[in-house]
Order: sequence, then C-alpha cells, then structure tokens
Amino acid sequence: MYQLDVTLKRGSNLAARDRGGTSDPYVKFKIGGKEVFRSKTIQKNLNPVWEDKVSFLIENLKEPLYVKVFDYDFGLQDDFMGSAFLDLTTLELQSAKDIALNLKDPQHPEHVLGTIYLYVVLSQKDNCCMDMFQTQSLRISDSHRKSHFWRGVVSITLIEGQDLKAMDANGLSDPYVKFRLGHQKYKSKTLPKTLNPQWREQFNMHLFEEQGGIIDITVWDKDAGKRDDFIGRCQVDLSALSKEQTHKLKLNLEEGEGCLVLLVTLTASAAISVSDLSVSCLEDQKERKEILRRYSLMRSFSNFNDVGFLQVKVIRAEGLMAADVTGKSDPFCVVELNNDRLMTHTVYKNLNPAWKKVFTFNVNDVHSVLEVTVYDEDRDRSADFLGKVAIPLLSIQNGEQKAYVLKNKQLTGPTKGVIYLEIDVIFNAVKASLATLVPKEQKYLEEEPRLSKQLLLRNFIRMKRCVMVLINAAYYINSCFDWDSPQRSLAAFLIFLLVVWNFEMYMIPLALLLLLAWNYFLIVSGKDNRTQDMVMEDMLEDEEEEDDKDDKDGEKKGFMNKLYAIQEVCVSVQGVLDEVASIGERIKNTFNWTVPFLTWLAIIALCLLTAVLYFIPLRYIVLLWGINKFTKKIRCPYMIDNNELLDFLSRVPSDVQLVQYRELKPDLSHSPSKRKKNNLG
Repeated sequence: MYQLDVTLKRGSNLAARDRGGTSDPYVKFKIGGKEVFRSKTIQKNLNPVWEDKVSFLIENLKEPLYVKVFDYDFGLQDDFMGSAFLDLTTLELQSAKDIALNLKDPQHPEHVLGTIYLYVVLSQKDNCCMDMFQTQSLRISDSHRKSHFWRGVVSITLIEGQDLKAMDANGLSDPYVKFRLGHQKYKSKTLPKTLNPQWREQFNMHLFEEQGGIIDITVWDKDAGKRDDFIGRCQVDLSALSKEQTHKLKLNLEEGEGCLVLLVTLTASAAISVSDLSVSCLEDQKERKEILRRYSLMRSFSNFNDVGFLQVKVIRAEGLMAADVTGKSDPFCVVELNNDRLMTHTVYKNLNPAWKKVFTFNVNDVHSVLEVTVYDEDRDRSADFLGKVAIPLLSIQNGEQKAYVLKNKQLTGPTKGVIYLEIDVIFNAVKASLATLVPKEQKYLEEEPRLSKQLLLRNFIRMKRCVMVLINAAYYINSCFDWDSPQRSLAAFLIFLLVVWNFEMYMIPLALLLLLAWNYFLIVSGKDNRTQDMVMEDMLEDEEEEDDKDDKDGEKKGFMNKLYAIQEVCVSVQGVLDEVASIGERIKNTFNWTVPFLTWLAIIALCLLTAVLYFIPLRYIVLLWGINKFTKKIRCPYMIDNNELLDFLSRVPSDVQLVQYRELKPDLSHSPSKRKKNNLG
C-alpha cells in the first residue's frame, strides 16, 4: 500500500473557453477510472493558483494518475481544457518532486493547452493506516460538497439606467444588462430605442462564500443580425454591504457613459441540505412536528417568502441507458427546484445505481416544478443526458415511494430507465395563495430560444385552436339570430331579455362561478369526456424528430446562416404565438379543474368579486382603482409593476406542460429484478 501526497500548485497559460477570453478552471484527479479528487474552481483566470493538498492510498503503481482540467459552466456544460498522465512508476519513494504536466487534447495531441504544476511525494504505508486515510478522504469529499452549498441569497432589483451612451445611428440604443456572480448569470429584457431605460426586474442569486463576492455587470446594445455593442460595465462588492438590509446603489458605468440604479438585499441562506438516506429530518418526529408547526395556519402571516418545505429522497435507478463504449454508464443525479440545484455522487460503471440521498429545499412557490435529471459523467466532455422527469409540487403524494419513468430532454416521450423517488412537501396554504399573485421566479439557466419549423407550426396550431373557440362561439351566437333552430333561438331570445333587463356587474363573476360548478359536476359524475390531447403529443414528438434532423442536416443546408436576421424575427413570432396560445390554454385549464388548488383559489376570488360588485357601487370601485394606480409611483417609486391575473395564470399549466408533466407507466418487463425472475424461470 502506497500513499501519494499531491499539492496542486498552479496552472499556466491554460486554454480560454469563455467568450471573454478567460476560463473558470478546476482539476480532477483519477486513478483506475475512479475520481479521487476535485479541486476548487478559480474564476476568470488562465493562470490559476490552487495550492490544494490531497492524500490518497494506491495499491498498484502501474495505474497512472490521470489529471483533467475543465472550465466550469453552471448548468453541467463544462468545457474540456486538456488532460495529462503522471506515471507513478517514475517516482522515487520518500522523495519530493516538482512536476510540470503539459495538457493536451487526446483528439489533437499536437496542441499544448497549457501546463499544470504539481508537488508530489510517494511513500509506502502499512495496511493499518487504511482506515485513517479513508476517514480523511471522506472529510475531504464532505468539505468539497459543502463548498457547493450557498450561504445566503442576494436579491437584485434592476430599476433603471440613466444617460446611457448612444450606440445606434438614430442617437439612441436598445439596452439590456448582463449580471454574473461566480457561475450564475442573468440577462435582462431588451428595451428598444432609449437612453434612460426603465427595466423594473427582480431576481435572486446565491452566495457561495460567506464574505460575499463580486457581481460583474455589463450593459449592451442589441443589434439584430450582427454583434451587440458594448455600452459599459460596473461591479458590486457584496462584502461591503450589510446583510438583511436593502441598499440602493447608483453605479457609474466604466468604459462608457451613464449609470445604473439597483436595489440589492443580502439575506441568510434557506434550509438547503444533502444527507444520506438514514438521516432524514422528517423521520425524526421532533423535527417533523417543528416543520409542521412552522407551516401551520397559525403562522400564515409571518415571513411570506417561506411558503413550504420540500424533501426529496433519491433512492435508486434501474435499467439506465448505456452511454459508454463498455456498455455501462457513470450516472449521477441532479435535483432542481427553480434556481436551487443539488446533485448526488457518481456511481461508476453501473446501469442500476443506488444513490440513497436526501435533499431538502425551501419552497417559495408551491406551483414550482421539481426537475430530476440523470447524467452520465464523461471523461473529456460535458455530461451526457440519460433521462429526466418533471414533477409539479402540487401533484406529489407525500411519503409514497414511486418509480418514475425517465423521459427525453423535451419531456415528451420515454427513454430507458426508471428512477425511484420518495417526496414530501409541506406548505402553508395561505402563503401559497398569496404567492400566486406575485411574478413567477424566472430561471436564469434557461436556454436561448432557437428557431424550429416544427415548434413554429405547433405554436401556430395552438394559437389557431384558441382563436377557433372564439370563432365557433361567434358562429353559434349568430345562428341564434338566424333562427336555424327555432327552439334554441327562442330560448336565447328569452335569456337575452332577462339578462339585459336585470343585468348587474356582479353577474359576470357569478356566471364564471356557475361555469366552474358545471365543470366540477361533469368531473364528479363521470360525464366529463375530456381525453388526452393526442395531437399535442404527436406534435411534440415530431418536434423532437425535427430537432434531430436539423442537427444532422444543418451543415448541408446552411439555411439559418443565410437568414440570421429573419431567424431572429421568426423566433420572436414563435415566442409570441406560444405566449398567446398558453394564455388561452391556461384559462381553459383553470375552468377544467386541471389544478384543483388554483381552481379553488379562483372560486374564492370570484366569490369575493361578486360580493364586492353586489354591495359596492361600481363608481366607488373604479375611483379606488384609479387612486391606487395614480399614487403607486409616489408611494413606492421602485415598485415592480405586475398584473395579478397574469401572475395567477402563469401558475396554471398549458397543454404542452400537461404533456410534459404527465407520469408514464413503468414497463415492468424491463425491470432488472423482473428479468432476474424470468431467467430463473
């Protein structure tokens, strides 16, 4: 048994992998195909200094030490920066040695991608020392894992820009802002033709260091069809800001003109944790009672941002896809809730991994969707996708261990394997209802939209279906005027006379309540003839095939490269069609009781609106509304405008999302345990 002490000292002239001409490098050590160490990440540096020390035991000196360098990109798209081997048989026992390893790409061995400097000492150890070093190795892995937990949350509100530099020929600009904190990135919306933009956007980022960090801010001018123009930059040093206090910052732009106005608030970390399956806070009755008390109705009006608690047990997976040439995979699992993201360890060379990990999250919006993704850790590339499931929190059955069939990236169809999860969600209904009326948290890891012919067609058909509902309703009303059916026209005429003669404003929400009650009666009585929208599923699957075809034939056609400017317009049209169609589908799904929690919330709101319209004259209501709108900016000058109705509808799933969230039934014939029984038979 040998002990190898390695000090990862520094790197020199490493490869640039980011757009800014820098990288965020970290180093992995592997022996015998197993990862034994991973360094910390150095941000924006091609000559990083680590000074990381690690010790591990080696049984066979013929297994070389494999050193790999990656550029860390938040979102699992880590870029390969080079690798090198250290032949351990060339080391002398009890002799310290400085080593310089030239990094190379195995596919292009003639290129040198920089140098890694190590300080190594090889010594011989007795077997009795094994337990001590295993304990030390566990401590090292635990400290590395803790370095991925955030210590706090920074809440940023981008208010406005003042006197920005004009970048266009018309003397104006189309500005947008990029924020970066470590590996977290956020991009604001683009405001056209202005030098004094009013963004009014709010988002959160995580603090991984207790002392804070530096937020890099750059302002750009959007140019269609060519590279965007740089307007200016500034920074925010979070270590200089006090916690639990909102700071108004007016930052002058360097390398440009004008300034930005921000609101920044630092708060304590939410309850995020990772533990083994044997250590579950909900299994401890004392902790469980404390959590239930924390989210009871008696605590409904304290800390409105703390809506609920989520515990996810990632137990195991079966029958995963083989991603390696050996017919195996190196799977690990990523659990995401909005912008909170945690992962398990990697189980090497296994298609039926058992992780047995417990993840806990704080829930700020009970209408969020839990995403669980399985990846294969690859040697010299970013992780390979193996499967994914998306589970709305409101559909979770507490304490039930379920087998979820893994889906493809678009969540439209199955892929190989199932994953076993046990999920518990505890929340306060009052806080959850109030959170429905505020803007939904946006993910800052969402991919840039791209043009897809099939997606454009799908959104157009969805839009057409929503419009056809209105057209058919108009035709139906017009047929009453034409007396195509005398009985129907006579009934419509009598209803028209009664309603107009006795009409009051409160009858509008009352009619919507009657429609909700009628749909509920159909569902309870079993007369609801709604079926799964097979057309939508077929279109989603066709879209996936179209994407694969585009990937293969893109180089031959070159159509997108020739029409770059038109593509950007088409992407915007594609997005508008999706947004309009989604609103129509969400209104329909609200009345169809697709999400009972939201439908009951709509019923309560309509009941209150009916009572208000019945007892309070309309002119008083309009007067109060107008006073509120005119004085809002005076009372709260930095308030972010929002529409409560649209915020509510954003929580209702569209037809596309219903297909994506639907659980697939596992095929028991493909289960490994089932195959074993069949073989025995």
